Amino acid sequence: MNLDDLYKPFPAHRVHWRVGATNADKTKGIALAYIDARDVMERLDKVCGSEYWQNRYPFAGCCEIGIQTQDGLITEGQVIHPPVWAWKSNGAGETDFEGTKGQFSDAFKRAGVLWGIGRYLYDLDSPWVEITKRGKSYILADSAKTQLDKIIKDTVRVYIARGEKSEFLKQCRECLSTGDDKGVKELWAEWTDTDQKTILWGSFSSHERTAMKEMMK
Repeated sequence: MNLDDLYKPFPAHRVHWRVGATNADKTKGIALAYIDARDVMERLDKVCGSEYWQNRYPFAGCCEIGIQTQDGLITEGQVIHPPVWAWKSNGAGETDFEGTKGQFSDAFKRAGVLWGIGRYLYDLDSPWVEITKRGKSYILADSAKTQLDKIIKDTVRVYIARGEKSEFLKQCRECLSTGDDKGVKELWAEWTDTDQKTILWGSFSSHERTAMKEMMK
């Protein structure tokens, strides 16, 4: 279990945007990025294993997420020492849209942020974009999609540049030099996000890309 993997950015299609503050005539609003609670659950399952994390709500508006950091020891039916759990907690108020349900969900996501899940979203640009009215509220206009997609992709580029890109390129090139087609396939299989793979693919020379295409057939 590598808890650093909790910090990884999510694929672009898993990041959603909502309208924050608006201008006086309600034609533009601030776009705020967020992920769903189920994305936090899936990230915990993938990194920690479903049996090695848990959450609880000690009181309304507060969620605690615990991760097992050390296994327990049982010998001949006797507990020598119990499993060791680390806990982090955060809270939220009731939401305008879903009330108490939204409060529990937001508290869970905020506790996940303390573990690093989706924390990078707080560093994303929150641009002013065009909005449109839907019922009694406002949503982002279709014209904002291109601008927001670029923000997500730029963030992915920054993340990959923080070490993973150079290590991946190094390992791939080692496999190319030794003709290890299995190694190349396994390395690429670790990257499931299309945006990330496109960025990485563009980092190789045309000769390297041709060689890898043959090896991955």
